[in-house]
Amino acid sequence: MARTFLYARVSTAGQATENQVAEVKAAGFAVQPSRVITETISGSTPAMQRPAFRKLLDRLEAVDVLVVTKLDRLGRNAMDVRTTVDALAALGVRVHCLALGGVDLTSSAGRMTMQVIAAVAEFERDLLVERTQAGLSRARSTGKKLGRPASLSEDQKRQVAARLDAGVSVSALARELGTSRQTIIRARFCLTSALGEQRLRY
Repeated sequence: MARTFLYARVSTAGQATENQVAEVKAAGFAVQPSRVITETISGSTPAMQRPAFRKLLDRLEAVDVLVVTKLDRLGRNAMDVRTTVDALAALGVRVHCLALGGVDLTSSAGRMTMQVIAAVAEFERDLLVERTQAGLSRARSTGKKLGRPASLSEDQKRQVAARLDAGVSVSALARELGTSRQTIIRARFCLTSALGEQRLRY
């Protein structure tokens, strides 16, 4: 006999899963309290890496039903959701999503819906890449420097080279300037690259 489970996820401890539980009950799904699986974890974590979801997988059997209120409860993106749904379908578990009208994502109609969602997500990613590249091109054309600002000014780099030549250690300069030893070393070599590699005192 098919059992119905509910997976309800929130991202932070300040949020609650009660609304998700209420939505599922209002949609007509009868879920026993012992089959309501709640989890507080970031949506950026893939479903298969979530502790509560992994325990849920161990309980699910063929012909069981898993209900979620939204697709993002199941995965961090369209690809992750697709992987999760495929894994559940392989177990013989039906997956219903309320936000999509309660459609079973493992059915033919559900798979078609997933394909459309994945295509839209890919389209949005492509648009984002295009907009980012266009923005970078505009910034370059106006002479803007891209990337993180330099940790040390040109004057500080010259001071670093002079003080290293005077015998001050890399670690001491890094502490004094509030930066990393790697930054000091890079500054040194940027100014002395024409002279070749020189030995530094640590």
